[in-house]
Amino acid sequence: MTTTSAVTSATDRDVEQLSARLAEAFRTGEPADLFTTDFFLDGHPPFWWFQLKGLDALTTWLEGYVAHGPEVTVIRTTTTEDGFLAEHLVSETVPDRGLITGRRVHICTVRAGQIAEMTVYCSGDWDEALRTRHAAEAPILRRPQRHPLPPPTHP
Repeated sequence: MTTTSAVTSATDRDVEQLSARLAEAFRTGEPADLFTTDFFLDGHPPFWWFQLKGLDALTTWLEGYVAHGPEVTVIRTTTTEDGFLAEHLVSETVPDRGLITGRRVHICTVRAGQIAEMTVYCSGDWDEALRTRHAAEAPILRRPQRHPLPPPTHP
Protein backbone atom coordinates (compact mmCIF):
# COMPACT_ATOMS: atom_id res chain seq x y z
CA MET A 1 0.00 0.00 0.00
CA THR A 2 1.35 3.43 -0.96
CA THR A 3 0.28 6.44 1.07
CA THR A 4 1.04 10.14 0.83
CA SER A 5 0.62 12.99 3.28
CA ALA A 6 0.59 16.77 3.27
CA VAL A 7 3.69 16.62 5.48
CA THR A 8 5.86 15.88 2.45
CA SER A 9 5.65 17.35 -1.02
CA ALA A 10 7.08 14.19 -2.59
CA THR A 11 4.81 12.44 -5.03
CA ASP A 12 4.90 8.71 -5.70
CA ARG A 13 6.80 9.48 -8.90
CA ASP A 14 9.37 11.60 -7.01
CA VAL A 15 9.83 8.78 -4.53
CA GLU A 16 10.24 6.17 -7.28
CA GLN A 17 12.97 8.34 -8.82
CA LEU A 18 14.72 8.83 -5.47
CA SER A 19 14.54 5.08 -4.84
CA ALA A 20 16.07 4.33 -8.26
CA ARG A 21 18.82 6.89 -7.60
CA LEU A 22 19.47 5.30 -4.20
CA ALA A 23 19.98 1.92 -5.90
CA GLU A 24 22.36 3.61 -8.36
CA ALA A 25 24.37 5.13 -5.48
CA PHE A 26 24.75 1.62 -4.01
CA ARG A 27 25.86 0.32 -7.44
CA THR A 28 28.45 3.01 -8.14
CA GLY A 29 29.47 4.45 -4.77
CA GLU A 30 28.64 7.91 -6.14
CA PRO A 31 26.14 9.78 -3.96
CA ALA A 32 25.91 12.76 -6.37
CA ASP A 33 23.32 15.23 -5.05
CA LEU A 34 20.98 12.54 -3.69
CA PHE A 35 21.80 13.15 -0.01
CA THR A 36 21.80 16.29 2.16
CA THR A 37 25.17 17.54 3.43
CA ASP A 38 24.07 16.75 7.01
CA PHE A 39 22.88 13.25 6.03
CA PHE A 40 22.52 10.70 8.85
CA LEU A 41 22.78 6.91 8.36
CA ASP A 42 21.69 4.34 10.93
CA GLY A 43 22.97 0.96 9.69
CA HIS A 44 21.88 -2.48 10.90
CA PRO A 45 23.77 -5.30 9.19
CA PRO A 46 23.56 -8.72 10.87
CA PHE A 47 25.21 -8.79 14.29
CA TRP A 48 26.24 -5.11 14.10
CA TRP A 49 25.05 -1.52 14.38
CA PHE A 50 26.77 1.61 13.10
CA GLN A 51 25.98 5.23 12.33
CA LEU A 52 27.44 7.86 9.99
CA LYS A 53 26.88 11.61 9.90
CA GLY A 54 27.60 13.89 6.97
CA LEU A 55 28.00 13.52 3.26
CA ASP A 56 31.80 13.06 3.46
CA ALA A 57 31.44 10.12 5.86
CA LEU A 58 28.79 8.55 3.62
CA THR A 59 30.93 8.99 0.50
CA THR A 60 33.95 7.34 2.14
CA TRP A 61 31.83 4.44 3.39
CA LEU A 62 30.09 3.94 0.01
CA GLU A 63 33.42 3.79 -1.86
CA GLY A 64 34.51 0.81 0.21
CA TYR A 65 31.07 -0.79 0.32
CA VAL A 66 30.64 -1.10 -3.47
CA ALA A 67 34.13 -2.47 -4.15
CA HIS A 68 32.92 -5.45 -6.22
CA GLY A 69 30.40 -3.65 -8.45
CA PRO A 70 27.13 -4.96 -7.03
CA GLU A 71 23.93 -5.17 -9.00
CA VAL A 72 21.13 -3.53 -7.02
CA THR A 73 17.52 -4.19 -7.99
CA VAL A 74 14.65 -2.18 -6.51
CA ILE A 75 12.07 -4.75 -5.47
CA ARG A 76 9.55 -2.30 -4.07
CA THR A 77 9.23 1.36 -3.06
CA THR A 78 6.53 2.71 -0.75
CA THR A 79 5.83 6.38 -0.11
CA THR A 80 5.65 7.33 3.58
CA GLU A 81 4.58 10.48 5.39
CA ASP A 82 8.12 11.92 5.35
CA GLY A 83 9.89 9.94 2.63
CA PHE A 84 9.85 6.33 1.46
CA LEU A 85 10.73 2.71 2.13
CA ALA A 86 12.81 0.87 -0.46
CA GLU A 87 13.48 -2.86 -0.63
CA HIS A 88 16.57 -3.86 -2.61
CA LEU A 89 18.02 -7.14 -3.79
CA VAL A 90 21.81 -7.01 -4.05
CA SER A 91 23.99 -9.45 -5.97
CA GLU A 92 27.71 -9.30 -6.65
CA THR A 93 30.53 -11.61 -7.55
CA VAL A 94 33.27 -11.48 -4.95
CA PRO A 95 36.72 -12.96 -5.57
CA ASP A 96 37.20 -16.25 -3.68
CA ARG A 97 33.51 -16.26 -2.66
CA GLY A 98 31.55 -16.33 -5.91
CA LEU A 99 28.04 -14.92 -6.23
CA ILE A 100 26.85 -13.22 -3.05
CA THR A 101 23.25 -12.07 -2.65
CA GLY A 102 21.27 -10.27 0.02
CA ARG A 103 18.25 -8.14 0.75
CA ARG A 104 18.04 -4.64 2.27
CA VAL A 105 15.27 -2.39 3.50
CA HIS A 106 15.94 1.36 3.51
CA ILE A 107 13.75 3.71 5.54
CA CYS A 108 14.40 7.17 4.10
CA THR A 109 13.44 10.63 5.29
CA VAL A 110 13.33 13.18 2.47
CA ARG A 111 13.94 16.90 2.86
CA ALA A 112 13.75 19.31 -0.09
CA GLY A 113 14.05 16.49 -2.62
CA GLN A 114 17.10 14.85 -1.01
CA ILE A 115 17.54 11.97 1.42
CA ALA A 116 18.31 13.50 4.83
CA GLU A 117 18.17 10.36 6.99
CA MET A 118 18.23 6.66 6.25
CA THR A 119 17.93 3.56 8.39
CA VAL A 120 19.10 0.36 6.67
CA TYR A 121 18.36 -3.22 7.68
CA CYS A 122 20.45 -5.80 5.80
CA SER A 123 19.99 -9.56 5.58
CA GLY A 124 23.72 -10.16 5.27
CA ASP A 125 25.59 -12.03 2.55
CA TRP A 126 24.14 -15.22 1.14
CA ASP A 127 26.76 -17.32 -0.65
CA GLU A 128 26.04 -20.47 -2.70
CA ALA A 129 26.19 -22.74 0.36
CA LEU A 130 23.68 -20.61 2.25
CA ARG A 131 21.35 -20.32 -0.75
CA THR A 132 21.49 -24.13 -1.09
CA ARG A 133 20.68 -24.48 2.62
CA HIS A 134 17.76 -22.02 2.19
CA ALA A 135 16.40 -24.16 -0.63
CA ALA A 136 16.63 -27.34 1.45
CA GLU A 137 15.45 -26.05 4.83
CA ALA A 138 13.27 -23.02 4.11
CA PRO A 139 11.76 -23.18 0.63
CA ILE A 140 10.54 -19.82 -0.63
CA LEU A 141 6.77 -19.93 -1.09
CA ARG A 142 6.36 -16.54 -2.75
CA ARG A 143 9.01 -14.41 -4.46
CA PRO A 144 8.65 -10.69 -5.18
CA GLN A 145 7.62 -10.08 -8.81
CA ARG A 146 10.71 -7.97 -9.53
CA HIS A 147 13.14 -10.54 -8.10
CA PRO A 148 15.65 -11.09 -10.96
CA LEU A 149 17.53 -14.08 -9.53
CA PRO A 150 16.22 -17.55 -10.35
CA PRO A 151 14.88 -19.57 -7.45
CA PRO A 152 17.48 -21.81 -5.81
CA THR A 153 17.41 -25.43 -6.85
CA HIS A 154 16.45 -27.94 -4.22
CA PRO A 155 19.10 -30.56 -3.44
